[in-house]
Amino acid sequence: VASLDGLRILNSSSEATVHRQVMRSERPSSKASVKNNNMGKKNKKRRTGIVFSTNPDHEYDYDQNEQEETIDPAQQKLRVMIDRKKRKGKEVTLVTGFIGNDDDLKDLGKFLKSKCGVGGSVKDGEIIIQGGQKDKIVKLLLEKGYSQTKGSGGN
Repeated sequence: VASLDGLRILNSSSEATVHRQVMRSERPSSKASVKNNNMGKKNKKRRTGIVFSTNPDHEYDYDQNEQEETIDPAQQKLRVMIDRKKRKGKEVTLVTGFIGNDDDLKDLGKFLKSKCGVGGSVKDGEIIIQGGQKDKIVKLLLEKGYSQTKGSGGN
C-alpha cells in the first residue's frame, strides 16, 4: 500500500486500484459553505457568452436584468386576437404589443383575468386569456386608457 497526496494505491494480485481519501477539511463543515455552493449554482444560469473556461482567472459576464420602461397606456398599440394554434382546438384570447416591464404586463394580465372571470397566463410578452373573450377585453382595455387597442383577426 502506497500513499501520495491523499491518494491511496492498493495493489491486488493483478490490478492496481486507486482510492481517494476524503479529508475532513474537504467536507463542508457548516451551513455557510453549503449556502455558498448553492449561490454559485444560481449565478451559473445568468452567465452569457462562455459556457465553461479552464482559466482560473476568467471572469464570467453576467446578464444585466434591464427593465424596459412602460410607456403611457394611451401610446400602447395593443392587438387582441383569438388563437387556436397548438392548443388542441381550444380558443384563447391573445393580447400582444405591450411595451414595458414584466411586472406591469403581469398586473394587466391579472386585471383582465379577474374582469373576465377566467384563467390565463403571461408568457413571452403576451397575455393569454382562456376562451373567446376578444370583444370584452378590447372594451376593458379601452376603458382602462389603452386607446390604440384594436381587435385583429376574424371572430
